[in-house]
Amino acid sequence: MSAKHVYFFGGKTADGDGKQKELLGGKGANLAEMCKIGIPVPPGFTITTEVCAAYYEQGKKIPEAAVPEIDAALAKVEATFGKKFGDTSDPLLVSVRSGAALSMPGMMNTILNLGLSDASVEGLAKKTGNPRFAYDSYRRLIDMFGSTAMGCEHEAFEHEIHSLKHEKKAALDTDLSADDLKELVKRYKAVYKKNVGEDFPQDPKKQLYLAINAVFNSWNGNKAIEYRRIERITGLKGTAVNVQAMVFGNMGTGSGTGVAFTRDPNTGENVFYGDYLINAQGEDVVAGIRTPEPISKLNDEMPKVYKQLCEIREALEQHYKEMQDIEFTVQDGVLYMLQTRTGKRTGTAAVRIAVEMVKEGKIDEKTAVKRVAPDSLNHLLQPQLDPKSKVKPVAQGIAASPGGATGMVVLDSAEAKALHEKDPAVKLILVRKETSPEDVAGMHAAKGILTSTGGKASHAAVVARGWGKPCVVGCDDVKIDEKSQTITIAGKSVKAGDYITINGTTGDVMIGKVETINPSMTGDFSTLMTWADKSRKLKIRTNADSPADATKAREFGAEGIGLCRTEHMFFGDDRIAAVREMILAESVEGRRKALAKIEPFQKKDFVGIFEAMDGLPVTIRLLDPPLHEFLPQKDNRAGAEAVAKQIGVSVEKIFERVEELHEMNPMMGFRGCRLPLVFPEIGEMQVRAIIEAAIEVQKSGKKVFPEIMIPLVGVVEELSILKTQAIAVAEEAIKKHGVKVEYQIGTMIELPRACVAADKIAEEAEFFSFGTNDLTQMTFGFSRDDIKGFMPTYLGNKILPIDPFQTIDFNGVGELMKLGIQKGRDSRKAKHGSHLKIGICGEHGGDPDSVVFCHKIGMDYVSCSPFRVPIARLAAAQAALGDTVRDK
Repeated sequence: MSAKHVYFFGGKTADGDGKQKELLGGKGANLAEMCKIGIPVPPGFTITTEVCAAYYEQGKKIPEAAVPEIDAALAKVEATFGKKFGDTSDPLLVSVRSGAALSMPGMMNTILNLGLSDASVEGLAKKTGNPRFAYDSYRRLIDMFGSTAMGCEHEAFEHEIHSLKHEKKAALDTDLSADDLKELVKRYKAVYKKNVGEDFPQDPKKQLYLAINAVFNSWNGNKAIEYRRIERITGLKGTAVNVQAMVFGNMGTGSGTGVAFTRDPNTGENVFYGDYLINAQGEDVVAGIRTPEPISKLNDEMPKVYKQLCEIREALEQHYKEMQDIEFTVQDGVLYMLQTRTGKRTGTAAVRIAVEMVKEGKIDEKTAVKRVAPDSLNHLLQPQLDPKSKVKPVAQGIAASPGGATGMVVLDSAEAKALHEKDPAVKLILVRKETSPEDVAGMHAAKGILTSTGGKASHAAVVARGWGKPCVVGCDDVKIDEKSQTITIAGKSVKAGDYITINGTTGDVMIGKVETINPSMTGDFSTLMTWADKSRKLKIRTNADSPADATKAREFGAEGIGLCRTEHMFFGDDRIAAVREMILAESVEGRRKALAKIEPFQKKDFVGIFEAMDGLPVTIRLLDPPLHEFLPQKDNRAGAEAVAKQIGVSVEKIFERVEELHEMNPMMGFRGCRLPLVFPEIGEMQVRAIIEAAIEVQKSGKKVFPEIMIPLVGVVEELSILKTQAIAVAEEAIKKHGVKVEYQIGTMIELPRACVAADKIAEEAEFFSFGTNDLTQMTFGFSRDDIKGFMPTYLGNKILPIDPFQTIDFNGVGELMKLGIQKGRDSRKAKHGSHLKIGICGEHGGDPDSVVFCHKIGMDYVSCSPFRVPIARLAAAQAALGDTVRDK
């Protein structure tokens, strides 16, 4: 740990600067930077992230060396601000906030108005001449301090204020008088004593150090851990703590508070975007308890403040060259800035902002490419609500995060998480009055979020935008009854489990399901992709089994097909009977007869794909799964009877064959290259269909580059035999038609032995394609379908940093891949004098971190599903350009 533990900021000076986010956290670094460029910031100090790490190392104790620095920094704040901490006549009050190196909005603790006591609240009331403000600040402190630092239930405080408002017939918090708030302070103190077992602390220094502990403790709170897991945030030391002189937005109608963005975080439009509340403190806006006013209306209420705020908006964007998320407070007409940070945004906004900032001369093309998170493109690639739908909106709220979502109503975050864990494909809309950080797991599980209160800067809105989830907030027409598990939308009752639809682009809410339409790649999106393609080295292919998928992938920029799974073609209604007839056949002649029925369908499928990919390579994997998957199992007699009738055999015959094909571990059984080795006629039919289709398409004037991929090879002799068979079939077809087709034969590397023996395999294979799904299963001994029972424990206990089926396991599976690439290429070069083309075709091909890894180990291409092609293109460009500059 460095010698300096605390960094002061205030006036136009600061000990730190904006480059020290790892040490000061994002908030502390930017507060220091704002001071240095002349932005009005209340003075304060930052306790470093290193102190947080030491706090945990020393058994949750603040290091002794940091204490005198904290006290000295507090004295400097007192001198700068002209008030004393703990003074009973005119007290300095402070806020205590978290601030990690990477933004984690709302996930850790904040305490405002720290330093108030029974004595100083009276002094504050006299000094300001505003007892209502003083007691409003005091009751907020007791609530926040009790619920964050001392473990009191926030709902207990909420119960008291709701009860008092009911007694006084007050509609809003602001309708309570000074005497009412004095009474509320008494009730809050009683709640505190009941829960903590002692009176609310009157010593400001005790309050301060307990608050610092609370912020450090929140780093490892459940909501912060869950958020870091979802966002894949690792390797940070902890959170910094920012202690800052309080300024007050709740001193009356000349005061207020707000949160704003220098550009629209939903669309990226270059307009000032945000919310504010008069006579309120910052948490009122973020919590969504009151529905705020749009920032533009501030020009009517406080024109001078609004003008100054617009000037600061321009200054911050010009300085940071990036869209900013700002917090501000107005105290008696004086503006103070409390925070600036890189603003969370949707994928749509990220692309538009990056492209427009290039046009404005703020950044260059490469910076624009590096700035957009690849996964954020999901937002642009998701289906949108069909504007021609006949389902009409029944209510409208505030459009907080764009896109359309249809799902079943769920009113509880824990239930949403449980439903998603039970069925990851379930579609849910989380409906709440407002969300809090405790809801993050349920929010992540839902397809969309709907709240009845809150504004554009509420917790629900900020988190939803960061995750690319459609969100509508502040929909007053939504009434929630958790007890009866129903909601009412504009007077119409909807039960939990019923379907609703939200449009986060317009704010519309509809009852029932709404059809969606697919997106297209145009405008700013196309421009950014063009810039990305200038930099990337990796080729991007797609996994596609149909002409429609191939066509969509080409629209998204795919440069070929890296995996066409032929088994998916076998399940069509027009051919499954012939497939089953082939499996049930008892002789080679019987199988060939059935395969002859399948071959025209296979050829037709390949023709369509070759036509769609005109001029681009197409890698076709021969049949891979075990044959029993195509037959009805013993627990499905009705299905077996239907099949028996369809192909003219007995049910007993089907079940006999199912029994013969039964395997204890099908993943490691009779599949892949083992099928055509035992039944060569299967491989022969597929190769002939591929080459015949290529010849037909080539005759039409289109270019065809088929690549025949033999799966699950672990021994070179397997490949040698099958390659010889494939060449014989291919050359026979070419000779028959008199049309030359350039084709290659390679293999899928999905066994650890294949990686180790890659030098031998490369003597026969003309290309490698890593099947990382099976390679991960075989390396770990995990079944991808059976990891739910233990993977959460592995991730929670940090046995593994991330699910290896989501991102390549760099240190295990990745090392095997590197070995396979090195041995394979060296051998191919030595024996044939040629380059061995190598790609990846598992689902990892669309994971940005895995794409970066593939770039680093020298692959030629990655292949992924059509809708992840742009994501892979952008990730590949960022890998080539080096470190990204986006806020993760």
